[in-house]
Amino acid sequence: MIAQECNLSLDELLKFDGVMAAGIFSPEGKLVEYKSRDEMPKEMAEMTAKFCGAVNLMFDALASAYTQLYKMNWVPQQNWMYSGGDWTVMISGTRGVFVEKSKADLKKLFTALGMC
Repeated sequence: MIAQECNLSLDELLKFDGVMAAGIFSPEGKLVEYKSRDEMPKEMAEMTAKFCGAVNLMFDALASAYTQLYKMNWVPQQNWMYSGGDWTVMISGTRGVFVEKSKADLKKLFTALGMC
């Protein structure tokens, strides 16, 4: 992933309402750093980093294919979000947040992470 990433610190991201954890992972899905409000277990943070790395790789592959095959510019990948149940994960590059939906202003978080 080549796109410009969010440049807010993990501490700054944790200040947003509803953000339970913020982290940075390598392109390969290794946990680089994380911080949490409610003590997200390290094992959960490591698993999340692997998940996010895998999703980034999948989206990179899809974007490259669509760009080459159908001449639709989908690269470089910039960010993605998954929301289900009570939770949302928002990723910008290799940085992201775990968010409790009912307590968050997702529009503010989109802007903070560069997902305008």
